[in-house]
Amino acid sequence: MADQFGSAPPSGSQQRMPRVAKVKNKAPAALQITAEQIIREAKERQFEVDAKVPHQKIADPAELDAFKGRKRREFEELLKKNRRNTMHWLRYAAFEEQHKEFERARSVFERALDAEPRSIHVFIKYAEFEMSNRFVNHARNIWDRATTLLPRANQLWYKYTYMEEMLGNAAGARQVFERWMAWEPEEQAWNTFIKMELRYGEVANARAIYERFVGVHHDAKNWIKYARFEESQGEIDLARSVFERAVAFFGEEFMDERLFAAFARFEEGQREYDRARVIYKYALERLPKTKAEDLLTSYTQFEKKHGEKRGIEDVILSKRRFQYEEEIQANPSNYDAWFDYIRLEESNGDLERTRDVYERAIANVPPAQEKRLWRRYIYLWIYYALFEELDAKDMDRTREVYRAVIKLIPHKVFTFSKIWLLFARFELRQKNLKAARLVLGNAIGMCPKDQIFRGYIDIELQLREFDNCRKLYEKFLQFNETNSTTWVKFAELEAVLDDVDRARHIFELATSRPSLDMPEVLWKAYIDFETEQGEFDRTRALYRRLLQRTQHVKVWISFAQFEISVPSETNAATARTVFQEADKALRKEHQKEERVLLLEAWKDFESVHGSAETRSEVATKMPMKIKKRKKALAADGSDAGWEEYFDYMFPDEKENAPNVKLLQMAQKWKENQLKLKQQQAPQPPQQQPEPQAASAASSSRAAVPAFQPPAFQDEAESDQAPATAQDDEDDEAELAAFRNSQAALQREREAANADE
Repeated sequence: MADQFGSAPPSGSQQRMPRVAKVKNKAPAALQITAEQIIREAKERQFEVDAKVPHQKIADPAELDAFKGRKRREFEELLKKNRRNTMHWLRYAAFEEQHKEFERARSVFERALDAEPRSIHVFIKYAEFEMSNRFVNHARNIWDRATTLLPRANQLWYKYTYMEEMLGNAAGARQVFERWMAWEPEEQAWNTFIKMELRYGEVANARAIYERFVGVHHDAKNWIKYARFEESQGEIDLARSVFERAVAFFGEEFMDERLFAAFARFEEGQREYDRARVIYKYALERLPKTKAEDLLTSYTQFEKKHGEKRGIEDVILSKRRFQYEEEIQANPSNYDAWFDYIRLEESNGDLERTRDVYERAIANVPPAQEKRLWRRYIYLWIYYALFEELDAKDMDRTREVYRAVIKLIPHKVFTFSKIWLLFARFELRQKNLKAARLVLGNAIGMCPKDQIFRGYIDIELQLREFDNCRKLYEKFLQFNETNSTTWVKFAELEAVLDDVDRARHIFELATSRPSLDMPEVLWKAYIDFETEQGEFDRTRALYRRLLQRTQHVKVWISFAQFEISVPSETNAATARTVFQEADKALRKEHQKEERVLLLEAWKDFESVHGSAETRSEVATKMPMKIKKRKKALAADGSDAGWEEYFDYMFPDEKENAPNVKLLQMAQKWKENQLKLKQQQAPQPPQQQPEPQAASAASSSRAAVPAFQPPAFQDEAESDQAPATAQDDEDDEAELAAFRNSQAALQREREAANADE
């Protein structure tokens, strides 16, 4: 093969390949070039050249005929491919029109209509072609064909009437409209016809069209337009007649709010205020309230402008009253609506009307004997009784209301304590103590409840009848002896009366009960009582008795705090003894979290009352907070992966002793390694060690990997930075490396002994 200079290489020699140049700098370039960047830059530098259609000059008729023939062949080819493409037909016809070939253009339009006989667009373009070239009769014929074939195409009728009106042929336009109205088109067509007649001053014709219009389209807005037309012409009587005919036409079954509002505004505009007021009231009485909101607003504004103050208030009340009547008619059990209705009538101050609403409201008894259904209903009775007492000042009727509601409530199923207590307090306000006690006694006998007992006891306390209070507490405890609060209140009553022995006896009876709902409340009250009395030995005995029942950490902490508060010289030592006992007890029960709380409290105690020795003793007991993982189980018992939890490692627990010892050894090894590095780092090597010793040292250093074993943290450090899952893995790796290094050192010692 010849080279670029035309000479061929020798026959016996081989062609040499150029050597690849060595890359001296293999560092990445500061500006990285990507394929996307290359393409984007090429696109940005690319110049767009718009291809223009070349100008073609036609010099003589022969060239023009040739051009026309060529364009016609192109259009025909396009139409052969798709005869239903309207745009090709329209471009073809526009081409013929441009060259004044009107017959050919008509032929194209006719062929287009043969292909698409219902194309509104083709008809419009065809007629516009005839109109633009002043062929009016041709255009009229096309519009006639189009409207006959497509009578529901409003656009064709609009174009037809517009053409006749532009030609000044009002009679012809009216005739076209009449043909159109025979098809009863939409409302806009009628309005267009009316506007045309008004433009030519034919008011009578417009009135006749309105009559036909409202006969075809019966909507209220069309009647309103008709009436406003008569009003604009100054025919007030005819306008009023139109409104009256519209009201009679719709009747009471199909009443329309808009019609009455327009009728009333018309009368208001004529200063017939009485007529307008009658129209408003007539409509509001017969229309549904949900359909008369705007009408009521208009009536309110009317009264504000032309009415008196009382009339305005009546309108507002009527508006709200109609709204509430609609709501309670839709749902008689809507007690919230009844409450709003009652407040409205109470604000009006009409006692009889308010009482009537109350009676109607309480008549809607809940359908089932379920307390959740009665909770809102019972407040109707409460408000009714308060209304009769405070507003009506009728005490006999108030008493009847309370008796009626007590008789209505199914006390065997449930009851309402507030009814009994309100009735009793009402009798107290009437200075009838005997009746009040009778009411509460009946309540306890029929349906004893905690609230009734407490309310009865409060009344007797206010009356300073302490013997009655004792009797009530005894009955209360006979009814429910598991209520810790009742025992505490009973004992507090005796303590207030300075009967300490009786109060202590009540506490003893309470603590001897086998079951209580909140025993911690009772024990705390008993301990506080003995502390207030200064009986510290009794308080210690109570703590010991309580600790026999429960080993809760809060009890131990409270016990220790009590010992600190005792005024003595050995209170700190006694409290420390309590902390030590608690620590042993919780360690025995394996309650780690509770023990942590105890140690925290103990630590706070030692920070105030202890010495450095006692503080260090507590610090050595503080655990490490570590994060662990365990398998999680789903609700169906299947494996749900792993879940993390925090655990505490106490130094004095036997099961943690090997791990703690190993951590201590790792800490010691770490310290030795750090010391060795500090000794070797600043001193350069002065002499070479013996070959055998050097090889042994190098092998030992190679066998022992460098790592940072974790130090044994105290409680404060572990709480500030709790271990994570990654920390656990690092600790395990370091411990494994430590074990490997110890094993390597042991093997080296054995090899050295064998050599010796």
